[in-house]
Amino acid sequence: MRFTQMYKIFVNCNRLTFKLHVITMRKLFLLLPFIIFFSCEKNVTNDILPNVLVNITISIDLPQYIDLQTPTGWTEIAGGIKGILIQNTGIGNPPYKAYDRACPNNDCATPMVFDGSLKMKCPCDNSEYSIIDGSPQTSGNIHFAREYRVNVLNSSTLNITNF
Repeated sequence: MRFTQMYKIFVNCNRLTFKLHVITMRKLFLLLPFIIFFSCEKNVTNDILPNVLVNITISIDLPQYIDLQTPTGWTEIAGGIKGILIQNTGIGNPPYKAYDRACPNNDCATPMVFDGSLKMKCPCDNSEYSIIDGSPQTSGNIHFAREYRVNVLNSSTLNITNF
């Protein structure tokens, strides 16, 4: 008799634990979409730059783009707001970065310049931006350089786009 009572208590305790586990899992699954929604960061970093359509395809086998075949190689092309700078950083997948040459913190008539170092420079206010992630390197600037998506279509064709 004693064994039967202990068995009933054991079974009931297991059922209770299972129900608590299911309730907890349900709450987690309901909470998960809210966590994901509120943890995503909006990338609104280029307030003063106008939105332009960019969809450019280039072949890095052409002589004017041959520098893109080696890490740290770079070139400038027409497109975007004031031209586009493309660099082969040698890291990442794809290893290419593309930035608009328009100054994101200043309505500057002159495009940003790049000398092959790790920074782009705006000639109007001497502000600098990282070529790795577009982040402002000058204190007081909050907007990042406008970055475009680079897709490698095959081993020698790049597509630069903003959609």
